[in-house]
Amino acid sequence: MKSLVTGGAGFIGSNLVRALARRGDDVTVLDNFFTGYRENLEGFPVRLIEADVRSTDAVRDAMRGRDRVFHLAASVGGPRSIENPRADLEVNLGGTLNVLEAARAESVRKIVFASSAGIFGALKQMPIREDHPAEPDTPYGASKLGAEKLCLAYARLYPLAIVSLRYFNVYGPLQRYDGYGNVIPIFARRILDGHAMVIHGDGGQTRDFVHVDDVVQATLKAGDAENLSGAFNIASGTSVTIEHLARLMREFSGASAPIQYGPPRKGDVRHSVADISAARNAFGFQPAVKLDIGLRGYLSWAQEADR
Repeated sequence: MKSLVTGGAGFIGSNLVRALARRGDDVTVLDNFFTGYRENLEGFPVRLIEADVRSTDAVRDAMRGRDRVFHLAASVGGPRSIENPRADLEVNLGGTLNVLEAARAESVRKIVFASSAGIFGALKQMPIREDHPAEPDTPYGASKLGAEKLCLAYARLYPLAIVSLRYFNVYGPLQRYDGYGNVIPIFARRILDGHAMVIHGDGGQTRDFVHVDDVVQATLKAGDAENLSGAFNIASGTSVTIEHLARLMREFSGASAPIQYGPPRKGDVRHSVADISAARNAFGFQPAVKLDIGLRGYLSWAQEADR
């Protein structure tokens, strides 16, 4: 298969690119390296187009001759989107429109779009099913929801099968520290630097963490499922408190990092856990990496990458 991965040098994207290359796909990557890393692609035979997903010409060039598209290029994170909502909208919504238009023009028939649990906003019921009200409370969540709706419209208007995967809290190897990002690499960075882990709030908030290997598995299965369209939760289906997460990471690292508490962050939800039965039924998604195993592996990778 001839695959295009937008954002293929990023955390999730590069893990996906590696899996595609290992199974023999012909892979093109489009990435501007704003948050991606060239070393994530080293040793893998990919065609690289260094460009922004907001460039219509670059996206059209990258799309040419492809059988399917994995659209992961994005401006990620609620806090970043609050600081710069215009850029967030241009990348996440405008970039997705470019991908859809290029796919239509080049007669590509399958797109997998990386959406987010951020579309839901304040949660009213759990576990979260796909039909939970979508009322995002950050520009990031709004831009991802808008992009989902664009995908839905194009799937209805044109001969395109489009799957939107609502990733929850993804973690794992190749996820580097970013103050805007996932709490796991932030805690790992603090531990490695010998600093306190800072919890925003009282630590009782819960999250559904899913390992990147499971996310890649789901993304590949969704891409291989012919004629499948729709939106699906991709998560572990379990939750953990942030305080317990911090204590696990401290234990597994062997460090003595203290835990401190700060004010809650704007846009953060209190509790989150996903119902993943729709993805299981539609394309056989089954998470396999338990949190303790995944955290040990991630901390080992982070310590090695820090050397």
